[in-house]
Amino acid sequence: MLRVLTLSTLFPDGTRPTFGSFVEGQTHALANHPNIELRVMAPLGIPPLGRFHPRYRGLAALPQTETWGGLSTYRVAFRHLPAVGGEGDARALVRALRRPLQDMRATFPFDIIDAQFFWPDGPAAVTLGEEFSVPVSIKARGADIHYWGKNRATAGQLIAAAHAADGLLAVSAALKADMVALGMPEDRIIVHYTGIDKNVFAVRDRAAVKAALGIRGPLIVTVGALIERKGQKLVIDALAALPDVTLVLIGKGEDEAKLKRRAVALGVADRVRFLGVLHHSVVADWLAAADVMALPSASEGLANAWVEALASGTPVVTCDVGGARELLDSPGAGKLVGRDPAHVAAAIRSLLADPPSRKIVAASVDRLSWDSSAATLYEHLSGLVANNR
Repeated sequence: MLRVLTLSTLFPDGTRPTFGSFVEGQTHALANHPNIELRVMAPLGIPPLGRFHPRYRGLAALPQTETWGGLSTYRVAFRHLPAVGGEGDARALVRALRRPLQDMRATFPFDIIDAQFFWPDGPAAVTLGEEFSVPVSIKARGADIHYWGKNRATAGQLIAAAHAADGLLAVSAALKADMVALGMPEDRIIVHYTGIDKNVFAVRDRAAVKAALGIRGPLIVTVGALIERKGQKLVIDALAALPDVTLVLIGKGEDEAKLKRRAVALGVADRVRFLGVLHHSVVADWLAAADVMALPSASEGLANAWVEALASGTPVVTCDVGGARELLDSPGAGKLVGRDPAHVAAAIRSLLADPPSRKIVAASVDRLSWDSSAATLYEHLSGLVANNR
């Protein structure tokens, strides 16, 4: 039996039930493997006196241990200093976890630390792995490489962790190439695609789902944090050239007010809906109803929203970033466009005029499942443990 400690600062909790849901899905699948015993350490970055701040008050009140969706989950607060950009988070994480992990090993002598995000989880995992004499795997997902890997205060810590770790994972071949370009060891990086719950995201009767949601006519959906990098502004701008099309934005973020003002300025506000953060089952309804999922991101690893849309039979319009070309590799799966409103509008117009078969779109991600993802991860982790022994 392989005992795995999954370490992830991206993990859902009672205040953020959809936060890091892709990590939760991966962890559930791995925990269901017959040869795995697993615990989750989901640290919380909280500033000094954060329990008095509305942004952190809910996090500070979370239970230290709980069973989250059937997973034994531990939550330890570490000292996060937003004013200095989080550059000390990895060191603070080590200090916060050292004693709890010593206590955990009395009843759960974990064989490996599986860090599910590169910052600050990766550097902290390497230090703790050395202290507890266990191997470490670190998974890169996108923003951890594209932002933290280029941040002068943290890049060196990420690169050092990559060379010290026993194994590395990347969610796409494109992200692997970006990691190598930063100076990470190519021969230690395995491409490990995300999975998808096809019981939730699946082809359904589009007209029936639209009717249930109160939608008439063409529907475009975007799923992602409302931040500049995700490109929702480009989709709103494109809407001006797409009469009778409704746009639904799912997610929250710092650009929400700006995006609402933009929709008003362009005279399309009556065709734009901001739905906020939704449960996965409701996101699945909107993706099943959508004619197109548009997300013209500036950078990605391999966006879960792409995979969820394709599994729902909905073609994707996005930019040639990250693993997009690896997913949209079959006719009908969608279109890669330049990052400007005219190209976005043209691609959407083309897909609305000549919609691909929904079954063909969904077939483009047949190879992706949580079971296959878990099997690959088990092989990777058990191999690292065997080599370490």
